[in-house]
Amino acid sequence: MKYIVIGAVAGGASTAARLRRLEEKAEIIIFEKGEYISYANCGLPYYIGNVITDRNKLFVQTAASFNQRFNIDVRVQTEVIGIDAANKQIGALDQSSGKTYFETYDKLVLSPGAEPIKPPLAGISLPGIFTLRNVADTDYIKAYADANKTGKAVVVGGGFIGLEMAENLHHLGMQVSVVEMGNQVMAPLDFTMANLVQKHLVHKGIDLHLNSGVTGFEKNNEGIKVLLKDNAFIDADMVILSIGVRPDTRLATQAGIKLGTAKGIWVNEYLQTSDPSIYAVGDAIEFENPITGMSMNTYLAGPANKQGRICANNVHGGNVEVYKGAINTAIVKVFDITVATAGTASKNLKNAGIEHVVSTTHSGSHAGYYPGAQKMSMQLAFSPSNGTLYGAQIVGYEGSDKRIEMLSAVIKRGGNIQELTEIEHAYAPPFSSAKDPVNIAGFVAQNLMSGKMKVLYWDQLASMQNNIELIDVRSETEFNAGHIPHAKNISVDDLRARISELNPEKKTVVYCAVGQRGYLAQQILLQNGFKDVLNLSGGYTTWNGAQ
Repeated sequence: MKYIVIGAVAGGASTAARLRRLEEKAEIIIFEKGEYISYANCGLPYYIGNVITDRNKLFVQTAASFNQRFNIDVRVQTEVIGIDAANKQIGALDQSSGKTYFETYDKLVLSPGAEPIKPPLAGISLPGIFTLRNVADTDYIKAYADANKTGKAVVVGGGFIGLEMAENLHHLGMQVSVVEMGNQVMAPLDFTMANLVQKHLVHKGIDLHLNSGVTGFEKNNEGIKVLLKDNAFIDADMVILSIGVRPDTRLATQAGIKLGTAKGIWVNEYLQTSDPSIYAVGDAIEFENPITGMSMNTYLAGPANKQGRICANNVHGGNVEVYKGAINTAIVKVFDITVATAGTASKNLKNAGIEHVVSTTHSGSHAGYYPGAQKMSMQLAFSPSNGTLYGAQIVGYEGSDKRIEMLSAVIKRGGNIQELTEIEHAYAPPFSSAKDPVNIAGFVAQNLMSGKMKVLYWDQLASMQNNIELIDVRSETEFNAGHIPHAKNISVDDLRARISELNPEKKTVVYCAVGQRGYLAQQILLQNGFKDVLNLSGGYTTWNGAQ
């Protein structure tokens, strides 16, 4: 058998290596239009920021080492320029010699990745304006940044890569501005969680511009003028375009291969395209979201690598393993905090017409009596009817990674909030509490689902404040340090003694720091004849974080 793989980074390299392990005698050729294969794409911003100082550590394999270990013909700087699906052959251009030639195949795997979105803005091709997608981009950016370490950088786009680049350029000593067209950074997050990230960015000295699209670029004596809407502008020495990416489907389109509704390469459950002899993996494909049922793309290395293994099994064995999709579990370091997400955000569930309930908790990363515990904010989205967990988001510090993985595993298998209350975690004071933050989130969600706790969300409060009695049940010290306007302070410990000060016939909203004391206060009032008592979801921490 003769296999050709187009693209040699995450998905393509994984497919080829697995194929060799399955078939020692097969002929396998990888085509890669770039100079490098199997490199750590996710590590590129950290090399630019001098966190990773050895450039060679970015390369998992070189073309020579891959060939030696796997006996695979690796052809770098060779671009596949066409696919003749009817005759099972591809046309390739050797960029070094300029020679064009053809290769036949029995099975073909497409792993062309994605390409950066570069809108046709005036001046977008000026020197000093970069996109980051590969090693060559990284080398250009690093050289430019090293020459302007005390200069100004503008990052256009507040997604994962954009924020990683902002942090690493700031680490070099540059003054960094982030310009985001939307009303929040990190689109996979819901607003309340994204706002926690935004506050941290500002605290770290990032000049953040939200709801502020870039309209063009001009060269000036100082460098580059980044033009914003409303006639505003920012001066910069360099600009990083991190607006987003889109599936590279040029070869697939030319070959007559079907594209899907998300504008990626359509594949079936075996990662097989509309041509039975051609499979596809990685950023270029689309598949059914396991939660919403809608077609989606994912631009993550984890799913691409897993797809590569499954694809090779199917190419070799004849469609023996089903790909079950990805729930976009992702994590990013943003200065001191960790931001993680899995599943589907509440806003996207709303767009898909999926009924759900949102629960927010704020817990310690480990036992409070052990030094160094830090706040971990966690948001869940789940079905109100059966508790199926649809999504989870975390903004915290240490331990956020293991919690999102616990939650991701439950989401991926279609589990529910009951499972969260039962998760048996490894506990010792330096690592967790006897009731883990995931357990706590499950308890709160369980109370919501059962109706034991009725909540009010932070964005509903303003429209109701004239018609409610708002009670802050924290201590007087906490209240004086900051509180919601028009709130009355009665600590939960004094509530029973002072209950006569409140009107049991009036709608009452209680809140504490994170919701736990608020829940107790709610139960005290309800069991003393109060008709309508709501607990502010996530307490003062969530309300204050959203302002």
